[in-house]
Amino acid sequence: MRPKFELLDRPLIERIIGEAFELIDDPGVRVAPYVVELLQAAGIPVCDGVAHIAQATAQHALDSVPRDFYLYDRRGRPAVHYGGNDVHFDPGSSCLNILDAETQQARPAQSVDLVRLVQVAEMLPQFAAQSTAMVCNDVPAEIGDWYRLLLVLWHSEKPVVTGAFSAESLHTLIELLALESGGADALRHRPRAIFDVCPSPPLNWSEFGSQNLVDLARAGVPAEIVSMPLAGATAPVTLAGALVQHAAECISGITIHQLAQPGAPIVWGAAPAIFDMRSGKTPMGAIETAMLDVGCAEVGKYFGLPTHAYMVAGDGRVVDAQVEMESGTSAALGALAGVNMISGAGMLDFLACHSIEKLVIDAEAIASAQRLIEGIEPRTESLATGMFAQTGLRGDFLKLKETRALFRKEQHFPSMVIDRGLAFNEGDSPDILERARWRAEELCAAYQRRALAADREWAIIDFALRQGRGAGLAFLPGISRPELSPSSTG
Repeated sequence: MRPKFELLDRPLIERIIGEAFELIDDPGVRVAPYVVELLQAAGIPVCDGVAHIAQATAQHALDSVPRDFYLYDRRGRPAVHYGGNDVHFDPGSSCLNILDAETQQARPAQSVDLVRLVQVAEMLPQFAAQSTAMVCNDVPAEIGDWYRLLLVLWHSEKPVVTGAFSAESLHTLIELLALESGGADALRHRPRAIFDVCPSPPLNWSEFGSQNLVDLARAGVPAEIVSMPLAGATAPVTLAGALVQHAAECISGITIHQLAQPGAPIVWGAAPAIFDMRSGKTPMGAIETAMLDVGCAEVGKYFGLPTHAYMVAGDGRVVDAQVEMESGTSAALGALAGVNMISGAGMLDFLACHSIEKLVIDAEAIASAQRLIEGIEPRTESLATGMFAQTGLRGDFLKLKETRALFRKEQHFPSMVIDRGLAFNEGDSPDILERARWRAEELCAAYQRRALAADREWAIIDFALRQGRGAGLAFLPGISRPELSPSSTG
């Protein structure tokens, strides 16, 4: 039996969905001019920028969404399965800052920081996918979204969770992915990346969000709706009410997406939070935020749709007991809820900052969560009596062949980051942050980049140089090749 965590019973889920259908019809959903003609052609009335979507129309769109799909790695192998109760993790995305390993102070992230994080995540099996985790502040802002994707694609073979900063830049990112994949058709059939698309709460699909939904659907590149209701501020204060708004935003987005291209892959995703009435902050580590994530996933699973959530994040400004308590709790809850992709590892300070050391520690929490959802199963003909028949009451179970054969299946063995009295001499007492720093250094030292096929590699370099020079970028930070040094590309 696979262990499972649920917060909502079926009648409550059906009430949430019923009210969500009511909301998208009346008061309706604000939409951008980009999709008005598309909606009206489907018989959806749009008055003063507000679409009134009938339940039957929305249900037809929901029915056309694929119930599962794969993301592929660089070699064209299926690597991440969206659907059912399969669970995967990726680092959080789009941080402006990184927690400096030496000073433990936040500072603006640079290309070298993103490269280091990608290398660490590449070496950690707990992360099935990469993300465009940081904004590279040493790169012109107008090319920042495709440049961070460039660095991830260059240094990683894993699938990527990404997103565009503007509707105009989306096509540049898709073009870059197509170059790496061997063409637009190859990208469509073996998608390497999925794009987060966010509505603006409450019930507003902006020009940016609307165009992303439509253009991704028509390109055949998977989209991941990341609805962000803020309970008590931009959403009802009750958790159940916030779940209704989330469902309404997802259903309306899926309707737009499927009208653009029926059958295009899309994910029921979420990054909700409560609004802390004392501080005015949005605590991603709060237990209620984790409850919202689980509830959102349960509603998506009711429809049989692939799911996503933002979890494994902490709210403190340094990597400490609070941050890791918050992250570890939500890692376990997300895994038990069967969320297909759980983003957020490595993040702290209310999603404003990334920490490579936290990413390493989070990987240990994720490994424990992954062991948890494997559950307990019988591995021998009898559960215990057969082994007692061999040992009697002596308790010599260490000597049994079953012990030698099965202990690795039964037990998860953490890395040196977790202190179980093995890694250090008696009297040494490095704390977990120091152990995580050593582990990150070890992983980066062991990392080896695998080159792309030569023609694709040079196509990407040529693309990056042309696009970068238009924004005043003279060389390619984070991509180390002798022929791409500042002196040779200036």
